[in-house]
Amino acid sequence: MTAQTAAAGSCPFAFGRRGFVRAAVGAGAALTVGAATPAVAVAVAATAEHPGPRRTVPFHGARQAGITTPAAGFAAFAAFDVRARGRAGLETLLRTVTDRARFLTAGGTPPADGPADNGVVGPSVPADNLTLTVGVGASLFDDRYGLGAAKPVRLGPMPAFRGDRLRPAETGGDLSLQICADSRDTVLHALLDVVRAANGALRPRWRLDGFRNEARPDGAQRNLMGFKDGIVNPDTADERRMDRVVWVADGGGEPAWAGGGTYQVLRTIRMRVEAWENLPVETQERIIGRRRDTGAPLDGLLETDLPDYTKDPDGLVTPRRAHIRLANPRTADTDDSLLLRRAYNYDRGVDRDGTLDMGLLFCCYNQDLARQFETMQRRLVGEPLADYLTVTGGGYFFVLPGIADAADWYGRTLLAAGGTGG
Repeated sequence: MTAQTAAAGSCPFAFGRRGFVRAAVGAGAALTVGAATPAVAVAVAATAEHPGPRRTVPFHGARQAGITTPAAGFAAFAAFDVRARGRAGLETLLRTVTDRARFLTAGGTPPADGPADNGVVGPSVPADNLTLTVGVGASLFDDRYGLGAAKPVRLGPMPAFRGDRLRPAETGGDLSLQICADSRDTVLHALLDVVRAANGALRPRWRLDGFRNEARPDGAQRNLMGFKDGIVNPDTADERRMDRVVWVADGGGEPAWAGGGTYQVLRTIRMRVEAWENLPVETQERIIGRRRDTGAPLDGLLETDLPDYTKDPDGLVTPRRAHIRLANPRTADTDDSLLLRRAYNYDRGVDRDGTLDMGLLFCCYNQDLARQFETMQRRLVGEPLADYLTVTGGGYFFVLPGIADAADWYGRTLLAAGGTGG
């Protein structure tokens, strides 16, 4: 796809202020395309028809949940323009979002002396594997809040790569919110709750809902092009690997407050499904580099088999411009560009021109945008698969460090590092 299958993507849906809240009750969908990164097979998420255990994901910790946490069946990705007045208003907003996220992820009956609940999920809020992951965009570090000196060094606006058709209303934002859960109504309930609690300090910029398909017949899920997606990803249980691939560390050239955070890439990748389905299956397979029925690489038998390009230098088996070969050439020189994918399928119905508007909400996390995502993206520019994909929105965000305890809140160390200006 475009840097996507190897690690991330995104798609924004623009709404007016009122339209955003209305649409939150009836939106839907998103996933990830056949990618390649060496490692362990990604666990398939639960679906609405076959939900997983209704567990509670721990909220407190050095790093936010929703990154290395197994992907849930449903998600909403939203970006906002921050309307808070001054540094004090920004702190109030971030404290409020923290309080709501802390309650929503724990679940339970809303306290009588707290904010009134909207009732979307009934009188008791289910934990439902809910995670809320908060990031900030480069635009938050303008002169409104005096945070310029504290900006993560690699954070900037997402550029338009060759072939992208970015829509300004569906790109960027001051703050990103990723909400994932086992049920769609849990996701939408949390989104509505946070927007209402912000009391006008968050103006919705864009939003896209996503879903992950059930494995058919087994193994990894399938994307909306019919191919198994997310077959391999770096092993999230390997802490040393995650420290190299995902997490920003103290002393890595970033501001001290950023330790435990990570860079998030979101890209809305629309698929030309009608044109794709007119291709012979054999042509589709050579474009992707995998068998459509089994997910196996063209030189393998099982979806978990690793392709061996050293035995196929001329691309007679797996074309040299096949998606999985460009995304992850599996050489010593390209190992440093691996990243962690967490993408979702989306379906926005029919466009004005009468074509289906569906595709992949590509999301990935990486320690260094230039070294990882952008390096991979440049390899994918002009690939044959690009003829069937269009990136329309998304953005770069820095995911804040985790919430240490009940007294902590999103962005506390960032605001402290930013001094007293704003």
